[in-house]
Amino acid sequence: MHPNHRPPRTGRKRRTRLRQWIARRRRIALAHMLRGACYGIGTGAIGLAFIWLERLM
Repeated sequence: MHPNHRPPRTGRKRRTRLRQWIARRRRIALAHMLRGACYGIGTGAIGLAFIWLERLM
C-alpha cells in the first residue's frame, strides 16, 4: 500500500456528501434539459413562422 493513500472514508458524512453531490448534478442536468427544450421550441416556432410567410408570398 502506498503511504500517501488514505483508507476510504465511511459513515454518514460520506453518504450525505454523496447525496448532496448527486442532488446538485440533478438540478444542473434538469436546468440544461429545460434550456434545450426552450431552444427547441423557439427554433421550431421560428421555422414554422418562416414556412408560413413563404406560403403567403
